[in-house]
Amino acid sequence: MSFLISFEGIEGCGKTTQLKLAAQFLRKSNVPVLTTEEPGGTPLGKKIRKLLLNRWSFEICAEAEILLFLAARAQHIREVLRPALDRGEWILCDRFSDATMVYQGIVRGIETTWIRQLDDFATSSLKPDLTFLFDLPAEKGLHRAMQRMTGIPENAREDRFEQEGLKFHQKIREGYLSLARQEPDRFRVLNADADIASISREVCRHLSIFRSQHS
Repeated sequence: MSFLISFEGIEGCGKTTQLKLAAQFLRKSNVPVLTTEEPGGTPLGKKIRKLLLNRWSFEICAEAEILLFLAARAQHIREVLRPALDRGEWILCDRFSDATMVYQGIVRGIETTWIRQLDDFATSSLKPDLTFLFDLPAEKGLHRAMQRMTGIPENAREDRFEQEGLKFHQKIREGYLSLARQEPDRFRVLNADADIASISREVCRHLSIFRSQHS
């Protein structure tokens, strides 16, 4: 059986590190795994990622922003995700549709009903089977994210969203927690303020339970 598992959270929450550790755990259990990210995962997605995450001298309005994210997702679905699912692989994806609902819907203020319709079109209604939400106070996540940029040339930094400020990131956190309350069966909310090893053990525990439930 194949599954799509998404990893979500505010900037600096450590989800990318946990995704890599989860992939190692599954591979040791002989589970075929594909790791990928959004935006990205395809040549087109990587071009769009650079447009969306790097700072430029021009503005990107909320409507253009969401359409760029969804264009990257549509290509990702057709080129990478659907073929992997057809091969029977488990996909671990760094951000997926929930990020769009939070960043562009709850925070940017785009109508969420409209977002769902567009996202259904882009994904052919593909949804995650399981979502890990790494919850962290916004100020800690933002501090971590800015530290991560240290030493990276300014023109190469993926820090466009980090520049939004603390209130923006607090709304992101609140938005994610709101989604988790709406779908408790899909979401696993983890304390991202714990140490990496402890969080990884919790992720692996949930993956083991999920696997046993679907074996």
